[in-house]
Amino acid sequence: MSSTLKARSALAAASLLLTTPALAQEPQAGAPPAEAAQAHQPTITKPPELVQPVEAQYPPEALAQGLTASVRLIITIAEDGAVSDVQPTEAVGNGFDEAAIAAVRQFRFSPAEVDGVPSPVQVEYVYHFTLNAPPPAEGETPAAEQEAPKATLTGQLISRGSRSRVAGATVRCGDDPEAPEATSDAEGRFTLEVPPGECAVRVVASGYQLYQTKELLKENETTEVNFYLAPSGGALETVVRSERPKKEVVRRTITREEAQKTPGTFGDPIRVIQALPGVARAPFISGELLVRGSNPGQTATMMDGVSIPILFHLLGGPSVVNAEFIDQLDFYPGGYGSQYGRAVGGVVEVGTRKGAADTLHGSVKVDVLDAGFFLEAPITDGISVAAAARRSYIDTLLPAFLPKNEGSTLSVVPKYWDYQLRVDFGAKRGAPTETDAGGARSSGYVMAFGSDDQLRVVSGGPKTERDLSLDTRTLFHRVKGDWTYRKGALTSVFTPYVGYDGISFAFGAAKQDGVGYTVGAREVVGMELSPALTVRTGLDMVYEHQSYDVQFPAPEDFEYVAFPGAESVGEVLVEHLALGGFDGALFLEADMKVGKFTFTPGVRGNLQLVGDTQNIALDPRLWVRFAATERTSLKGSLGLYSQPPETFRFISLPYGNPDLIYQRAFQSSLGVEHRFTDVLNVDVTGFFNRRFKNIALPGQLVEREGGGIVQLPYSNDGIGQAWGIELMAKKDRASATDKWSGWISYTFSRALDGRAGPMPDGGGGFGGGGFGDNSDETYGLSPWDQTHILTLVGSYILGNGWEVGGRFRYTTGRPSTPLDHQYDVYQSDPNNYSPTFGPYASARSSGFHQLDVRVDKSFQFQNWTLTAYLDVQNLYNAENAEFVFNDYRGRREYEVPGIPILPVVGLKGSF
Repeated sequence: MSSTLKARSALAAASLLLTTPALAQEPQAGAPPAEAAQAHQPTITKPPELVQPVEAQYPPEALAQGLTASVRLIITIAEDGAVSDVQPTEAVGNGFDEAAIAAVRQFRFSPAEVDGVPSPVQVEYVYHFTLNAPPPAEGETPAAEQEAPKATLTGQLISRGSRSRVAGATVRCGDDPEAPEATSDAEGRFTLEVPPGECAVRVVASGYQLYQTKELLKENETTEVNFYLAPSGGALETVVRSERPKKEVVRRTITREEAQKTPGTFGDPIRVIQALPGVARAPFISGELLVRGSNPGQTATMMDGVSIPILFHLLGGPSVVNAEFIDQLDFYPGGYGSQYGRAVGGVVEVGTRKGAADTLHGSVKVDVLDAGFFLEAPITDGISVAAAARRSYIDTLLPAFLPKNEGSTLSVVPKYWDYQLRVDFGAKRGAPTETDAGGARSSGYVMAFGSDDQLRVVSGGPKTERDLSLDTRTLFHRVKGDWTYRKGALTSVFTPYVGYDGISFAFGAAKQDGVGYTVGAREVVGMELSPALTVRTGLDMVYEHQSYDVQFPAPEDFEYVAFPGAESVGEVLVEHLALGGFDGALFLEADMKVGKFTFTPGVRGNLQLVGDTQNIALDPRLWVRFAATERTSLKGSLGLYSQPPETFRFISLPYGNPDLIYQRAFQSSLGVEHRFTDVLNVDVTGFFNRRFKNIALPGQLVEREGGGIVQLPYSNDGIGQAWGIELMAKKDRASATDKWSGWISYTFSRALDGRAGPMPDGGGGFGGGGFGDNSDETYGLSPWDQTHILTLVGSYILGNGWEVGGRFRYTTGRPSTPLDHQYDVYQSDPNNYSPTFGPYASARSSGFHQLDVRVDKSFQFQNWTLTAYLDVQNLYNAENAEFVFNDYRGRREYEVPGIPILPVVGLKGSF
């Protein structure tokens, strides 16, 4: 180059990296409904294209010094193609940053489409400032240019440790601004033509460390290579996806990556729900979700939009879904839209992911509790598959560590397995969806999943010397289909499914074997009528048939009269019971934007048919959001919610009550959320819920046909109230160099249970059961009430593959009815002692507190990654009481402690 140089901005050489675009803000009203969003993750179906570039002003001082630069920017492109925000990833200086930002703000793009709908996205853009030689002087003839010899470098970019293909990366030789460059495609492939000789390869990719190597290229020859790029900061992307559109006042969304490393969860993402605001702590063996003062069984658990009977394996085991199969976990503590029903508490929805689009991937995990695997792979273009399975073996290992002498130790341990299999049809993950001649887009999948749980008694002594048996089993299978159709402003999601459930238990003289068959379907249709109005409607139907074979002692005073002084043992009843039930719903809701307000009114009509019983319930709901500022939003909701009683409860007397109706609840909430920075968010929400017509047991005394009095096993006399405030402050990682993340959640709440009338003869507790006195007091503390619930979660990347995290939990103790023993009460008819108690729920158990710690160490190889972890629950061995029981005379209370310090060591290999 001559000493007199002419400056120009090399706009043509700018790199627009479009393979990792991210939703930048809430999509417009035409976005797919919530069910479609969880089953089909947002996909860029049309990337933005630069249609109107603007040349930057070269900084004068940099021009005078002959400086060049490449400014890497994160551009937010609005849904109309305009540039709404530009941020540099790293400062370059010398005026280059300001000049590039000023020019890029004037760019125009063709609108990007997410799932066929114009949507805002974020892209990474590199603006190169270069210097060129001036044109020849007037009358000067340039030397004849000869065609330069060429060499070709081609190959594939692969993520080191996982074999994933790296798309959208820039490949070039050296730092020369005039050097040609290439961008890798969706399969990570690139082709670069350069002069022969030594090529100082530089590969720049979002979310990966700078890759540099040297290749000797020969004239007129093609060199083919594979470059393995190391993820930066544990594969954290520098372009961060924003939250999916919110249609509820509160929705806690947890990604698989952050949840798997939450301490105390054993790498199980679903367990992280227990650390979120609004969730009370249930006894460690129950696995129940107690949300905003609701009782057990009142929070719906779903997987890919289909209801499942249990979310966790028995005795507080892991979730019934392999962690690697989970795409996203949505938790709605309340205030959810009319598309969701059959719950008067909260809703938990687990979304699975489709198989990989590039090549075979998988993982194998082994620890002291269980072992499992996960595989995903493309089959052909448009078809991918993912599968996972897991099996526990603690029931086999534990006897080897128990003392061998007879009767020294008896333990009840779980034995479980689960599986998931999903086949997807349509576009590959992350690829644009194919369109037919009519402009419509279709995608779908078929999925099968299931779980089996058994409880087994193990002992260190010989089995023949054991006089205790326990046989409990819970089994379910589900097969579902999903077809998503989009055309213009119309979105349709159809989800049919079938299921099988089995449950059995045997303890002493009581035995029960139950089988249930389920057939159901959902149809959700959304239509964008205008930019300010979107309407969704649909059907949600399910039919189930349940049958039971039962064997148990006849109820006292129903088939026999107890003989004074003898134990109450009557005739053993053997019954076969069968019943079918239908529950359907029609829902309608709309999103209406009025200035800074967004209103989502909705209504859900419910119909239940069981035998001769017909129940109807109407649930109007309203959600409102006000965008006060760019970073602050106010939100509120109110509505009615219905939950049908389980079908088996409608069997005839004395086992059931055919006159049950829908359980109901009124839910309301009001909150504010503020984004202090791009990574620090605070959410405060207050709530008030009132439950009525809930199932309470025992029921009232009724007269039988033909004479006689019998007590109903349960009835709709249950009522309840809950109010409180929830706080969550969460700090995400800002970039690959940000080392720590975490959150603090706190809930203050008050939960009451009661009955809509006097206590039934024979006692009975408030709401879902328990023991109380015979007063006519309407409300009492719920047995699940916990006034204060505090959780602190933090994680820190130490570097070199090491990561450490901790979780501290504190909850107020649950209410209890104290033993008030002043004398022995002996009952001669049944020949036993009865305890005497003080006022109902007038005491509390000790508060629960626990510290969990997790340490991970990853070893990254070329094609796979090995992770070793130590997850320690209850690090300082706190003795937390889980249960209280009395001696046979009711004289003393004994506390049953929970889990002591429990270290779990495991290995996980992934490729």
